[in-house]
Amino acid sequence: MSTSHKKHDVFISFRGEDTRQNFTSHLYDALKKENIETYIDIKLERGDNVWPALAKAIRDSLVSIVVFSENYATSKWCLDELLKILECRQKHGQVVIPVFYKIDPSHVRHQKESYEKAFAKYESDVMKNECQQDRVSEWRDGLKKASNISGWDSRNF
Repeated sequence: MSTSHKKHDVFISFRGEDTRQNFTSHLYDALKKENIETYIDIKLERGDNVWPALAKAIRDSLVSIVVFSENYATSKWCLDELLKILECRQKHGQVVIPVFYKIDPSHVRHQKESYEKAFAKYESDVMKNECQQDRVSEWRDGLKKASNISGWDSRNF
């Protein structure tokens, strides 16, 4: 992967309500202390067109850290970020580091517990809007792929 056009060392994908005030803020501060240029969504300016800015930040990063947490799958934004991250991994060799924050990796991989509930809702919504079926399927596949990448389980530290 060429580093000449990379603006950020790290992009962090996370569910704000679960980790913004604890794990993610501590991770961001630790990376910043080491002079590692890190992008998290608080850097979005009011009025930014959100998705293009996020997609660009993901593309412009050497590494993506995906912080899976209890409510990660309830956010379509998080799931779309995950798909973009996996696309950059496949096309450009971006390093992806999954972190399982207070959640069993198998719940992510097999969409169990809170992930199962989130997808039950998505699938119910799909019944009303069939053009979203492919998207839900892509999200499921993305979660399986990402959860099979070697990463960190917070229950072990």
